[in-house]
Amino acid sequence: MKKIYEDLKKVFESKTAFRILIGIGIVIVALLIFSLGIIVGFHKVSFERDWGENYEHNFSPKPNGPIFNPNNFPNADGAIGKIIKITLPTIIVEDKNNTEKVILLKTDTQIQKMKTPVAGSDLKIDDFVVVIGSPNAQGQIEAKFIRVMPFGIPVAPTPQAPTK
Repeated sequence: MKKIYEDLKKVFESKTAFRILIGIGIVIVALLIFSLGIIVGFHKVSFERDWGENYEHNFSPKPNGPIFNPNNFPNADGAIGKIIKITLPTIIVEDKNNTEKVILLKTDTQIQKMKTPVAGSDLKIDDFVVVIGSPNAQGQIEAKFIRVMPFGIPVAPTPQAPTK
């Protein structure tokens, strides 16, 4: 038994074993980073799919109309723009490029006008807001934080691809 212990001790004290262990460690870290990228990508793609599947339910557009501009997919985690409709607990915000986002206010949603806390009932149409939240399975954004800005900040439209 003592001989086996001494042989193992020699193996783990060698530079070759140390290099092999470092290599295995690097591979494990790389796999963890890759897995995290897959999880984040899956989360964003799930929002896009849910948003597209619930588009008619949320906005009632014209049938057979284009849902997405291929150069401008919506931001899954928030919105910046003016409020165009209020039916609490939801509000609709006109985001960049006239994209409409359904924002769901929850009981724990924090709403501030600059630094002053306000209630959801204090929101008004044409208020300019910045919304931070998480997407849900219905294609809505569950607001975690909303800041009402004192003035509208112009949102530059995303450049469009030239049409042929």
